[in-house]
Amino acid sequence: MVKFGERLSQNRAPEYPPEAYMDYDKLKEIIRDLGKKKLASVDQTTREVSLTAPPPTNAAGRQFTSSDSPTTEEDFYSCIDAQLVKVEKFTLEKVTELRNQISSLEREVAALNDAATVANAAGGTSSQHRPDEAVFDRIRNQADSVAKSFLTLEKYVNLNFMGFHKILKKHDKNSPAHACKQFYINRMHNQAWVRGDYSDVVVRLSSVYSALRNDQSAEENKDASQSFLRSTTKYWVRTEDVSKVKYAILKHLPVFLQKTSTGESDSQLTNSVYFDNDQLELYHGRLDKSPGAIAYRLRWYGAGDPKIVFFERKTHRDTWTGEASVKERFIVDESEVKQVLNDKYPIDEKRKEMAKKKGATEAEVDEWETLVREMVQVVQAKQLVPTMRTQYMRTAFQIPFDATVRISLDTNLCMISERGYNTEGGAKWFRDPEKPLEPNEITRFPHAVLEVKLELGGANSEPPQWVTDLQNSGMLYEVHKFSKFIHGCAVLLPEYVRSVPYWVDDASVRESIIRSGGGRILVKSDHDTGVGPGANEMYNHLLPFGNVKESKMDAKGRTANTIDLIETGEAKAAPKTTAGTATASQYYSEADVTDDEILYNAGLQGCCEDTCAGWLFPFCSGFNEDTLAPTSVQKIEPKIFFANERTFLHWLHSGVTLYTIAAGILAFASDTHSVAVHWYAMALLPISLGFCLYALHLFLWRAEKIKTRIPGRWDDSRGPLILGTILAGVLFVNFLLKCREIRKFNYAMAHEL
Repeated sequence: MVKFGERLSQNRAPEYPPEAYMDYDKLKEIIRDLGKKKLASVDQTTREVSLTAPPPTNAAGRQFTSSDSPTTEEDFYSCIDAQLVKVEKFTLEKVTELRNQISSLEREVAALNDAATVANAAGGTSSQHRPDEAVFDRIRNQADSVAKSFLTLEKYVNLNFMGFHKILKKHDKNSPAHACKQFYINRMHNQAWVRGDYSDVVVRLSSVYSALRNDQSAEENKDASQSFLRSTTKYWVRTEDVSKVKYAILKHLPVFLQKTSTGESDSQLTNSVYFDNDQLELYHGRLDKSPGAIAYRLRWYGAGDPKIVFFERKTHRDTWTGEASVKERFIVDESEVKQVLNDKYPIDEKRKEMAKKKGATEAEVDEWETLVREMVQVVQAKQLVPTMRTQYMRTAFQIPFDATVRISLDTNLCMISERGYNTEGGAKWFRDPEKPLEPNEITRFPHAVLEVKLELGGANSEPPQWVTDLQNSGMLYEVHKFSKFIHGCAVLLPEYVRSVPYWVDDASVRESIIRSGGGRILVKSDHDTGVGPGANEMYNHLLPFGNVKESKMDAKGRTANTIDLIETGEAKAAPKTTAGTATASQYYSEADVTDDEILYNAGLQGCCEDTCAGWLFPFCSGFNEDTLAPTSVQKIEPKIFFANERTFLHWLHSGVTLYTIAAGILAFASDTHSVAVHWYAMALLPISLGFCLYALHLFLWRAEKIKTRIPGRWDDSRGPLILGTILAGVLFVNFLLKCREIRKFNYAMAHEL
């Protein structure tokens, strides 16, 4: 294991001077000297001191002498204070430089836009007056340089932040009588280089990239009858990768700006209060993905008390039934929330107001009324009360009115229990923000949550390449059907839940669950398998960071297939890894690689099957047991199991049919018949046996795919081709032999005549 001092030296940015980093070795030397002195703890009850009394003896009862090191605890405090000031000053200087560079880019982009506007006003076309592409390339390269410099600065901050954690831990271990880690950690979190919000850099870079792309708002599509393939995938993102993910996205999608009290920001505080009853009926329905299971929540945006509240209902539908899950909502003023919850909302009056003032059509008004009545009724029928609140800062990426690709990134995610206080008949539906929360009333999620929504159809049947590159970058950890509501209920209400989601066994969330008092839903650290009973006993390989027994905290985000990275111009393959791992370490860690260099392995899929056995029998290859299983998950619909069995029976039917034909030929062919007939029948027998064996092999292979939810193709393009070719060859040979016999027969008949 590499010591942190060596790691610090190895990971310094070449463009930063060494003295810009914390002096880890100097602080460690001070700690070493203090450890030798064995300082005694201070009597905290003493209220007086003497200026003439000698210093007290050390912890071993020995008097200090002139030969002892003159180093004191004050030397350590002074040194670490100076290091903190140095790092903070350097960080703020670099941020100022980056902001100035962005300002210069913004002026250049504005000048280009002004020139194009003037030219268009003069009667020319935009293409005639569009600046040379080299100008755009130069500005784009400068924007890339600023973004990469920002990522380098963030890496600098994280490296120093970890260094202070390490050195303070070492100090408290060597001088337990003078522990100071907690004080300095709290102090660091309140300093500008750690606490500062530099999201304005992201916002301004997004505007520059958007102007260079010439993003245009799409036309609003009001035709709901069009056919699209809508998919939503959720990922976990490590905190240290959040800025890298933002940068990877904003190069292709603009940030949806949020107005805050301090100006425009790239994120907005979002609160959602979920309702459920004492039996957690809605929780278990959503966890089990029961058809028609609903989630009922009240959502508001922005800091402070809510003013406008969204009543939302999400209904789950199984896609294999041909139906799609839906999310419906209506808006009320905060003062009207109590009326809705108590079934006193004036629906008829609001209906008239909606039709008169807002100009809604009769169909829209009817749809609104139906939704409101259903949501008002379900509160009373199911006895729903506030149960769980989710809170996070949401950053949204989307071209206005273009739903092809929509991405949201939720950071600072926490779940808050809404149980244990008097709702006063619906007047209070969320906790008093002025009262502090107990540790078992809040859980802070250790990762950011990225949600990718794709709407594909027509010419856009495949997701954009940059989305695929991002998914395979090694920074995203797909967690199938992750739910903030479900996670919060499982962790904060463990005594009410009958089952828990599979991801609670993941090693990366275990500490946060224990810290929030939800340890009863976890297995003990010395458990045989490291996972609880249920799905994880079979699907344990889907946990992004492994379990408590087999932790994989340093694992990269994983993709569908294992591959060999082939070196350019050589047949020699690099060590096996998961797709995207190499590119993640090259591009996102170093922040100096272009898009064209990301995921160059697209054409290498399946190269691990290039052996004789693997080519003929896919069940024997394609999945490396020594390589981490993928986190990407394909949803298993009931019809898939039946389809596998049906395919198995069809292949068996073909094999039995061939065997019947061959047996019939042998039974009815007389000894006087041609020898070719017997050979034809004998050739069909092994082919029929091959059909039956292949049917069994394919059934087991596909059943394994379904069981482990391995993504990718679940069909075999080789077996049918091989068997079909052999059968066609035998039939063709038999056809030639029959033609030869007919020719001989005709020749003999001609001579007899």
